[in-house]
Amino acid sequence: MRKSEQSDPYDVAIVGGGPSGRIAALVLARQGFSTVLIAPPGSATDGRTTALWQQSIALLRDIGVWERIEDNATPLKKMRMVDDTGRLIRAPEVEFDSAELGLKEFGFNILNWELNAVLQEACAAQSGLTSFDDTVASVAFEADHAALHTEGGRPIRAKLAVAADGRNSLLRETAGIKVRRWSYPQNAVVLNLEHSLPHQHVSTEFHTATGPFTLVPLEGRKSSLVCVETAEGASELLAMKPADLELELEQRSHSILGRLKLASKPQRFPLSGLAARQLVANRLALIGETAHVFPPIGAQGLNLSLRDIIDLSHLLASAVGKGQDIGDLSVLKSYETKRLQDIRSRTNAVDALNRSLLTDFLPVQIARSVSMYMAGKLGPFRRLLMKEGMSPGTGFRLRG
Repeated sequence: MRKSEQSDPYDVAIVGGGPSGRIAALVLARQGFSTVLIAPPGSATDGRTTALWQQSIALLRDIGVWERIEDNATPLKKMRMVDDTGRLIRAPEVEFDSAELGLKEFGFNILNWELNAVLQEACAAQSGLTSFDDTVASVAFEADHAALHTEGGRPIRAKLAVAADGRNSLLRETAGIKVRRWSYPQNAVVLNLEHSLPHQHVSTEFHTATGPFTLVPLEGRKSSLVCVETAEGASELLAMKPADLELELEQRSHSILGRLKLASKPQRFPLSGLAARQLVANRLALIGETAHVFPPIGAQGLNLSLRDIIDLSHLLASAVGKGQDIGDLSVLKSYETKRLQDIRSRTNAVDALNRSLLTDFLPVQIARSVSMYMAGKLGPFRRLLMKEGMSPGTGFRLRG
């Protein structure tokens, strides 16, 4: 008899078809939890990329998917930050080198559609994981289970629901978890480029008066670009003819990669932020963009989400070992306590960096310049920043 036809609930129901939801489903199913994933098929047209740091790659390796995407992933060996604000007080250029930490690379840059395709195939083949290409229409959190009903009319019960259904989460709203939302006067223009000069596996982030202009290596002589602009500036870029846009982007990049040619259609995303005031409720845990959203700066988004999954999976395994109910609020509170400091520190750091680029307030400019000067001149401080950028605290052992 199929699990979906049994009266016993699943251990875990995961809602959401992005990388966070699918990776969580694979992790928990491989730990032995009877798991159901409720998610519509992913988009095969997402031309954006994701930079994953070493801890995230270790997780993908553990669930058996890294080997299937490694050949198409591009190593990130160095990261440069260049003050291109044109202001009176400007910070010195800073370069972070993975070799200084004894690493071959900080991580890898991956095309989203390739990552999503591999994760969908892995979920379909994973034993102990039932996948439904559907969306949740309603959910009720009962004393001993979560009761979900899909748009396709399928009833599903689980001891624990994991919400990975994004910033407008139905599960989070139904549970009554409040969120703090904010917006920025900026848009991100995202596209991929071909270029005439090799990138040498160096990611370069120009800090401009409208936000970061970041080039991240892809396979061969290609790079992904995130250009943060005002809404008006983004409209002007998107209105340009391809040849004019290529020339404009080459000028903004100071020709460090030579001549540029568009390799994907530009996409535009308004910048905003979100922070859930709680990460858990009875029979519910939040992960990924259901719990936290911030601008695409410093490659923190998905890496932060995967740390959610790591901590949640460890908690659930520990609860089972102690004979505890994995969906009970008293158990889930440990997950919330573990995650909140990391989430708040990342959110605040990205927010502060972004806002520091937008202000003409001289003390803020001086503080940013001093911080970058210290990163460039003081080795211990620079290495601390590199380690913290990849993984908070000291629990993660860096490996070459």
